[in-house]
Amino acid sequence: MKLHTLALAALVALAGPALAQQTPQDTMKSDKAQIKSDKDKIKADRKAGDKDAVKADKDKLKADKAKRKADRKAARDAKKAAKQEPSTK
Repeated sequence: MKLHTLALAALVALAGPALAQQTPQDTMKSDKAQIKSDKDKIKADRKAGDKDAVKADKDKLKADKAKRKADRKAARDAKKAAKQEPSTK
């Protein structure tokens, strides 16, 4: 039962932003919040002494940081394109 709940939570977490069509700023804010929660999970797992969970959380944190970096680049590119668009008229 617990695994099913975890799988559902992961599905909602991954599908939610895609369905909501967030702006780049909202996406970066949610990425930042996700990174913060990952760090909190790592701290809790370290305190509990669960080495496997710490390793899994570190991998997730690394993936979330990469996603945030990509989202920041996309936001910069979108802003740059929007800035150049009016000047071409």
